[in-house]
Amino acid sequence: MSEFWSNVLQQVWGIDAKLSLLNGECDLNLLATGQQNYVLKVMRPDCKESFVDMQCQTFNHLRQLAPDLPIPAIIKTRKGTLHTYVNDENGVERIVWLLEKIEGVTYAHFGAKSNDLIRELGVTVGEMDKALHDFTHPALIRNFKWNLCQAQWITDHINVIQLASRHALIQHIIEDYQSIYPSLLTLPQRAIHNDVNDYNILIQGSLTQAAKVSGIIDFGDMCAGPRVCDLAISAAYLVLDSEQPEHALEAFVSGYHSRYPLTSEEIEMLWPLLRMRLAVSVINSTLMSRENPDDPYIVISQTPAWNFLENNLLDGKMLNARLRVACDIPITDSASRITAWLKKKRGSFAQVLGQDLSDAPMHSLSVEASTTPRNPFALTSLEARTVGECYTQKDGIWLGYYNEPRLIYTEETFRKGPYKASNRRTVHLGIDVFAPAETLVYTPLDAHIVCCVNRDDYLDYGGMVILSHISDEGDCFYTLYGHLDPASISDLQPGQPLPSGTPFAKLGFSDNNGGWHPHLHFQLAITLDGIGHDWQGVADPDELTMWNEVFPNPASLLNLNDEKTQFVPVQKADILKQRKAKFGENLKLTYSDPVMFMRGWRHHLFDEWGRPYLDSYNNVPHVGHAHPRIQQVAADQLLRMNSNTRYLHPTQIAFADKIVSRMPKSLDVCFFVNSGTEANELALRLARAHTGGKDMITPNHGYHGNTTGAIDISAYKFNAKGGVGQADWVQLIDVADDYRGRYRKDDPQCAEKYAQQVDTALSNIQQRQGKLAGFIAETFPSVGGQIIPPQGYLKSVYNRIRAAGGVCIADEVQTGLGRLGEHYFAFEQQQVVPDIVVLGKPIGNGHPIGVLITTRAIADSFAQGPEYFSTFGGSNLSCRMGKEVLDIVDDENLMDNARQMGNLLLNGLRLLKDKYDIVGDVRGQGLFIGLDLVTDKVTRTPGTDIADYVKNRMRENRILMGTEGPADNILKIRPPLSIEHQDAIMILNVMDKILAEAQSLINMNK
Repeated sequence: MSEFWSNVLQQVWGIDAKLSLLNGECDLNLLATGQQNYVLKVMRPDCKESFVDMQCQTFNHLRQLAPDLPIPAIIKTRKGTLHTYVNDENGVERIVWLLEKIEGVTYAHFGAKSNDLIRELGVTVGEMDKALHDFTHPALIRNFKWNLCQAQWITDHINVIQLASRHALIQHIIEDYQSIYPSLLTLPQRAIHNDVNDYNILIQGSLTQAAKVSGIIDFGDMCAGPRVCDLAISAAYLVLDSEQPEHALEAFVSGYHSRYPLTSEEIEMLWPLLRMRLAVSVINSTLMSRENPDDPYIVISQTPAWNFLENNLLDGKMLNARLRVACDIPITDSASRITAWLKKKRGSFAQVLGQDLSDAPMHSLSVEASTTPRNPFALTSLEARTVGECYTQKDGIWLGYYNEPRLIYTEETFRKGPYKASNRRTVHLGIDVFAPAETLVYTPLDAHIVCCVNRDDYLDYGGMVILSHISDEGDCFYTLYGHLDPASISDLQPGQPLPSGTPFAKLGFSDNNGGWHPHLHFQLAITLDGIGHDWQGVADPDELTMWNEVFPNPASLLNLNDEKTQFVPVQKADILKQRKAKFGENLKLTYSDPVMFMRGWRHHLFDEWGRPYLDSYNNVPHVGHAHPRIQQVAADQLLRMNSNTRYLHPTQIAFADKIVSRMPKSLDVCFFVNSGTEANELALRLARAHTGGKDMITPNHGYHGNTTGAIDISAYKFNAKGGVGQADWVQLIDVADDYRGRYRKDDPQCAEKYAQQVDTALSNIQQRQGKLAGFIAETFPSVGGQIIPPQGYLKSVYNRIRAAGGVCIADEVQTGLGRLGEHYFAFEQQQVVPDIVVLGKPIGNGHPIGVLITTRAIADSFAQGPEYFSTFGGSNLSCRMGKEVLDIVDDENLMDNARQMGNLLLNGLRLLKDKYDIVGDVRGQGLFIGLDLVTDKVTRTPGTDIADYVKNRMRENRILMGTEGPADNILKIRPPLSIEHQDAIMILNVMDKILAEAQSLINMNK
């Protein structure tokens, strides 16, 4: 067959190519591969010429009217025709035509879908439908099972669905469809593609280039119909595998609307049409599978279609609201009139609390302004009862902002996913009026009671009333009053009228208002469609635009200005602009889209909108961000005094005793400094004082600080672009990387061979007539790629250094204090005892502390020189904080937690290594973990772009992670030691998803 059609291709079009079969339901589709790729379309024997002509004319029309659309070109025959007739091998006459082959993978097989891509697809479909607006062809008018205007044919076949629940579901979908059917038939009939499904959309993209729509193909289902049918059909396939179908639909429809504006009537038809398309699909595939049980193409979409229809929780009315807002259409036809009327009447409404609030001060409970709650995942009952109490004591009645992001909403009901770092609702959608309990509440204008209940769950509304109101124009809207005394509303009845200014409730006490400090939560709603009586008083910041349309600022009803009550958060864009203006360009930010954090708690950080992020990156907050004991110690000591080591103080001794208790016996002298950098500078001085030498040996790509001396021994810095270069007194040896280094794990002499490089370094020192001072290394190199040296390596190195008269310095800034789980320090894993140990960063949990611990002999040698003093090193505050960190590690059993969580992560990541070709190596110990990403497992070529992609996508999924290594291709995972089981599972699950995306992008570009 292939040879026959190859000859046809050559004879009719003059093209030589290799043919291979493509999928197709009815026709024969052949991929022609040669200097340029084509698709040869061989139509079924009974195909009408008008049907083919319609498609050919459509392609030409689109390419002329919208040349930028990703539509394939028709390749004319040698005779200049768009198609031709050919007798096949069996002598049967068939219509044949040729299309340009558009490169890309189908949307169904594209693994890195995003809402930005979905919006672009909406733009593309909108442009296509707009270009087809005036296109006509006789073949567009046809009786066709896939024409949504003719979809009621499935009512005669509904009984093929045997399962009762599914049968009822399809019946309900048909009923919804029939309710809009008369209106659907009144819409203009025009040419539509009618099948922009996930197999007819082609996508191109890479790790470094955003995905884009590269092609819309297969116009074989074209017909005349309302354009909303085209929109609904496309949307039906986009939602099938979407984790958040409502956001996918918002993106797609808003993209379409931006090119070919929709009416509100069309938007409201979308949901019933979308579901009807899927109903047609599952019934059709069920019927056809009975006739062709061995054809997989028939049922390709049935499982995801049923999954969506049976399991999605979308509410049609709320979806309509979302889509209207996404298209910048008022959420209801009356919304604009209502908000305009409220502003016009501002100042004339009855006072809700019986008094003028215009002079009441505004106070903030925002993420940036408030430290309540201490634990942003668990507001205590005491904190709830006293939230804002300080403002009440100062000002009496005061107001809380509309649209203010807060961390006080901590119950599970506010979280929108399974993890602590999942999206959560944080943004306040009403105005709070803090006033004494039993203060009377009045209706601001004539009203009817819609709902009055006692919502007595912890941190709920307590007594709550919803009122309806009618504007002068006859438009209905609603107000909500929360945290009322339930007893005060017990006699109210739904439907009961309340004239303007009627007192109808009292503010509750903490024991009956949901557990809060007494106040009124006052909220306005434009509509109850999709929300009913269960109003959410707090919104997800990522959905704020939509919820602001449902619940606009109620300030007018309080006779207040919007500007007074509207919260304006610090703007990330402004801070970024000022940072660029006021700081050096080489002060870099992490991530392509930087994040701005206002609060931290244990192993989570919170941005300006209260979004939580899992911190698996920052090892400095060793025992967790904002640890209460650290806070307490700092505050307590600052109440007392904060001086230096020129004066005696027991805190210095206590801190030194605690550190030394964890050291080998020979290491018993401490020097307190301000940072790991300063400690490494001091280590150089001690080594030189003790040995009389200057030269140092250190592994390549090491990092020991940012001062001049520290940079001189940090190849990571001095060999970087614009670096100062290697000093003549510094000798570099390889990092003992047994994965991608010159000696590998399969070599039993690996450790010794790396250690032997010290011999060459010593020889170089001798040749330049230098003298060895010592050897310094991150015991487990971190910036070198989270390296765990082969066992025996450091012991062999230390033996050589000491034999040459040098001092052995262990930089344990990254690996010390229990992070490794099995070992308190990395040098213990290597079974060596250094002469000097350097600590920094984590020992202060964010407070600037560094510590050097050494032997008495080395300390005595250093004491022969000038006096040593560091003004802030060893301050009372620093010593107390450092000791407290070490005590917390012990008291909270964090070293064992590091072991358990590290093993969980490492085991899970090793499974991902087996699953994905782009994961070359998983290494680490405890919570010191590296993922070596590669473009090829055999060559171990560093996957720098892969690592950058994964790092940024992890951030977009609320997990912070960094990259390291000479090629910046190592994902480093070093969270605070407080990380929990649920968080480790989140890292593994999200990593699985993102690695799949990256692997997909690589595979499609091979």
